[in-house]
Amino acid sequence: MSVLDSFMMACNAILPIVILVVVGYILKQVHFINDEFQKRGNKLCFKILIPILLFYNIYKIEDITKIADYWLFFIYVAVALFVLFLIGWVVVKFLVPDDKQKGVVHQCLYRSNYALIGIPLAEYIAESLGHSGNSQMIIVATLVSAVSVPLFNIFAVISLSIFDKGDGSNKVHVKDILLGIVKNPLIIGVFSGILFLAFREIFIVSNIEFRFSDISWLFKPLEQLAHMASPLALIMLGAGFTFGAVKRLKKQIILGTLLRNFLVPAVGLVSFYFILKAQNADPQLYFPSLIALFATPIAVSSAPMAYEMHQDGELAGQLVVWTSIMSILGLFIAIMLCGAAGIFTL
Repeated sequence: MSVLDSFMMACNAILPIVILVVVGYILKQVHFINDEFQKRGNKLCFKILIPILLFYNIYKIEDITKIADYWLFFIYVAVALFVLFLIGWVVVKFLVPDDKQKGVVHQCLYRSNYALIGIPLAEYIAESLGHSGNSQMIIVATLVSAVSVPLFNIFAVISLSIFDKGDGSNKVHVKDILLGIVKNPLIIGVFSGILFLAFREIFIVSNIEFRFSDISWLFKPLEQLAHMASPLALIMLGAGFTFGAVKRLKKQIILGTLLRNFLVPAVGLVSFYFILKAQNADPQLYFPSLIALFATPIAVSSAPMAYEMHQDGELAGQLVVWTSIMSILGLFIAIMLCGAAGIFTL
């Protein structure tokens, strides 16, 4: 894979996101979008559209039973995300003084944009390496979302709950955190998708031909709403973006960006390279998924989620924008180094 191929792959993954953010920013500047519209738009994304997107992404996984074929890899992924969660908790505890910003920066360690950018990116890498749409590489990339997306959202609720309670105390209330997890719209979307997916597998085993997607008059609107989620979230993100906040939040933005775009990919990819080698596994099979998991920017949903949970939503939005921009460089470096190391061979 050439340097130009690596660069174009990174640009193709990230530039559509940046353009939609710019569109939102321009619409706000020309007063087409006002503060109330932005607030309502974020609420619409968080409570309705993004949960539907998560439900749709999980439900469209073609064969959940194939998780059994790669169970050890998925355990490694879950453990890696949990370790990043713990490392992030220590990092923000000492490096981020504002309690309302701790959870926002914390997400940079473990929460990537796997659903929106990661899966298409992994598929694009696989196809660039000559693998078809039903290859093992793309199956693994798709199934990783069934492990990572639920963990991302459960960890996010915890991150945005453990540092600031809104009452001036930092006492952690386990009951409140568990209630927040159960009531969180994104988690409801994820587990609804898993539940419907389980029913679909039961129907397959029972030789029942009916599928939820067969109810076209209901499934088609859900599919259209799912497709609305990311563009609207990005436009609302751009509408809330202010260059004046960059100077004020400079330290937090630099910290979050360095963690998300450079430290996490370096630690995650190097660790998995040696783990896979020790297991005599083929790194090329798994590395498109791992690059998508560790080197993509922080999830777009982190911004509306931070606003709705009364944390520093402005910082969350800034981190989405800057980690997206810097991920062009981060992805380019990751893909190029994998090619140089012989992991990706055409």
